[in-house]
Amino acid sequence: MRVARRIAVLIRTVALACVLLVGFIAPTSSWAYRPFIATDAAVADPKEVEIELGYFTLERQNNENAFVIPRVVVNYGLFQNWEAVAEFAVLRDSNAELNLIDPALSLKGILKEGVLQDKEGVSIAVEAGLLLPSTEQGESHFGFEGVGIASAKLGPFMFHVNGGLGIQRSNGDVVGIWGVIGELPIAKGLRLVGEVDGEKAQRQQLGESGLLGFIWQPWSSKNVAFDAGVRRRFSGSGPDWQFTFGVTFGFSAASVVQRLLSSKELHGTSNENGVH
Repeated sequence: MRVARRIAVLIRTVALACVLLVGFIAPTSSWAYRPFIATDAAVADPKEVEIELGYFTLERQNNENAFVIPRVVVNYGLFQNWEAVAEFAVLRDSNAELNLIDPALSLKGILKEGVLQDKEGVSIAVEAGLLLPSTEQGESHFGFEGVGIASAKLGPFMFHVNGGLGIQRSNGDVVGIWGVIGELPIAKGLRLVGEVDGEKAQRQQLGESGLLGFIWQPWSSKNVAFDAGVRRRFSGSGPDWQFTFGVTFGFSAASVVQRLLSSKELHGTSNENGVH
């Protein structure tokens, strides 16, 4: 029960912090990438923070519902074309049990600048990271994932292709990882998106799924985007259906520090005036 209460408090704290950041921090031109399993060949700018917050995900498997609230990915620009990524999610199953799932730390870098960096040609990137132990049964070991990423534009369509290898937390098996994302702008600030992805172990098909959804960026001058999607499992293990909603936003870490210092100085000045 103590663990459940602590996770519940963590959920409320993360959600509140993200709402405050969206409302009060001036966003920059950086970008992240929900609601996909795969990713694109782009990273946060140096000293920029990107937060991908999945504030609601419903999973349905074997006629039982589970909720992932929240799913958080934090990207921080270390230096030009390189970022650090931290992620985790909290799963509430049909028995009301809470588990910390999918925790990971990784490093992502751009090997070749292209269309996503406002240049010609294909953008190419790599991402490699450590899968941390989960509180779910059978997921208490370390794992690893490494993928190559290519992003290209064909007419109005944008494509992102992922491929790589991983080591499972559960049993240490080596698995192949792949995914393809497609995007199509359909209105100002609105994109129709789709994805197919899967994992393949040496002795078994772990799962394949597809997603259909949209990404909506209502304000062109701000880096805030909302997303929603429906995912269907085609084969293997995992939820039969997923319904997900989230928000992505970014801000400058330097600007946050500057605002905090300015606020402290202003508060100090006010106190001095009050004393006099």
